[in-house]
Amino acid sequence: MGLLLAAVIGLAVYGAFHGVRLYRADAKLPGDLAIALEVGATRTTAVGSGIDRLGMRYAPSVLRMMGPKRVDALRRRLDMAGNPGGMTVDRYAARRAVYGFLGGFACFALVIRGQAPLGIFALVYGFFWTDVIIRVAIRKRRDDIERTLPDFLDVLAVVVSAGLGFRQALERVAEKYKGPWSDELRITLRQMDMGVSRREAFDHLRKRNDSDQVSMFVTALQQGEELGAPIVDTLIQIANDMRRTDSQNARRNAAKAVPKTTLVVTMVMLPATMILIVLSFYYGSGVDFGNILG
Repeated sequence: MGLLLAAVIGLAVYGAFHGVRLYRADAKLPGDLAIALEVGATRTTAVGSGIDRLGMRYAPSVLRMMGPKRVDALRRRLDMAGNPGGMTVDRYAARRAVYGFLGGFACFALVIRGQAPLGIFALVYGFFWTDVIIRVAIRKRRDDIERTLPDFLDVLAVVVSAGLGFRQALERVAEKYKGPWSDELRITLRQMDMGVSRREAFDHLRKRNDSDQVSMFVTALQQGEELGAPIVDTLIQIANDMRRTDSQNARRNAAKAVPKTTLVVTMVMLPATMILIVLSFYYGSGVDFGNILG
């Protein structure tokens, strides 16, 4: 059974690198799935691309089992994660199919060998690993955006005060920044180029990001536009509010860390220190406690 499992895993890895050869020359995929194979190809690895090609034929079945509501929720999570590794909805379904199959087969093999806990772990890993990747990417992207946003607003305020319009200043500053926030701004500017109003484009920006600071930025910007407040003063005020919020969050996280540190010291370090002191006293004193205690 162990040799069979190793052989199957070896074939899966080989197919990941050479997935294209597993298809017949006349095999055809629907147009949207064929395009999904190429979306984000520069951001994914060779193994990831091979896994996508192996599971792409099963992607429609996975999406049908998920249902429209879950697919819409998945699309929103992918937007918030920034499509990590070039992942699209179809790529997610393809990887879910491949990882689920490998996890189920590993679970079956391990249960037969009497290793049920490891089998359950392999099954859970296969079904939920892709979701874990998306969750981690969402958290990392949100942290990057919240760290970049205050400095970006300061620079934007300086450029606007120099005489450029808000739209031109936004384009100029976005070109100088790298990272997820710059990508989000480029998407917003592209939507405005396609005829979407500025308010609606920034509403889409807020929906794509699960960040309180981005929501604060969009809300304050729209309110300043409605009330006729100077854009420079609005940007500076938003940046100051964000820094104040970051400071409060840092103090709150530090306050939460104190009980955890105390628990670790009490449960681990204190007993170990007491044992070390007692043993040092015992070996250093040379007293025969057997005679004293009878």
